[in-house]
Amino acid sequence: MAPAGIGGRVEGLHSVLAALASGRVRVLTVERSRRDLDQLVEKARAVGAKVRVVSDIRPIAETASPQGVVAQARPIPFATLESLTDRNKEAELPALVVLDHLEDPRNVGAIARSALGAGMTGLVIPSRRAAPITTAALKAAAGSFEHLPVATVSSVAALAKRVSKDGLWTIGLDPDAPTSLFGLEILAEPVAIFIGAEGKGLGRLVKERLDLPVSIPMDHRAPSLNAGVAAALACFETQRIRSAQP
Repeated sequence: MAPAGIGGRVEGLHSVLAALASGRVRVLTVERSRRDLDQLVEKARAVGAKVRVVSDIRPIAETASPQGVVAQARPIPFATLESLTDRNKEAELPALVVLDHLEDPRNVGAIARSALGAGMTGLVIPSRRAAPITTAALKAAAGSFEHLPVATVSSVAALAKRVSKDGLWTIGLDPDAPTSLFGLEILAEPVAIFIGAEGKGLGRLVKERLDLPVSIPMDHRAPSLNAGVAAALACFETQRIRSAQP
């Protein structure tokens, strides 16, 4: 059965603060020795969350560095794909990031953080055979999932065809593409930017269905970029192109 949403468990100071600000936290567990978390505890009690104090948080933590705090929270519901591709609403034109079976949850979280920071309007992830949005992803995102809508799809290749029919340009990062990401004017239009898996890149069928593969120009001596770094460049180039529009 597919999960109802994301963020039912949150670890790390920034992520927990963001979840508290959204009113999602039900139970907050903190380490007794962490006096720097007193203000966090006060905020939790102010919103009616139950507070538990333990001598050591590590036995119940899922991440390597929970920063002395773990929260149980109401999950953030997934967005519908229709809400992310809607071009008739008054909000900004769609600018989606689509992840093609990434495997490292920390990359997923870092991409969400960049996407929100650059003003992208949504994130789309596969429902199978990819990194789920775990506590590690939430921690890396530093609260970004509280504000960035996330939708899931069963097939990234089918999504490419669907959003193209919805009027979005489908653009994929491909190191072998002759067209550069930088200065790409169609980023000012409704777009979905596809990011390939670590080491593997975009799937063959996904590539075949894209409107345009683009590359990030690099010195030939350098290895390929981390998926999170490449996605960040794509997100902020989209922001740059759009902010330059009259």
